[in-house]
Amino acid sequence: MSLTQPLIDEIEVLLRYNLETRLEGIKVHHDAEPALRDATQRLFEKGFVSQGDGGYLTDLGHEVAEHAQAALTILSSK
Repeated sequence: MSLTQPLIDEIEVLLRYNLETRLEGIKVHHDAEPALRDATQRLFEKGFVSQGDGGYLTDLGHEVAEHAQAALTILSSK
């Protein structure tokens, strides 16, 4: 499996979530980049976020976002 641009876009959306609280969501506005809007819709269809334009992470989405953020931290370290 390789990273495709759509998967990278989905990861980019997941990285925007604050994992310190489940009471904070995000909103991807209509004037955002189309690739990010599409990625957010796909995350909604996969059951990772509560709304097609972002909203809150679901339980599964929170777990996926934790892994994505951890991978970024590890790969960004020296």
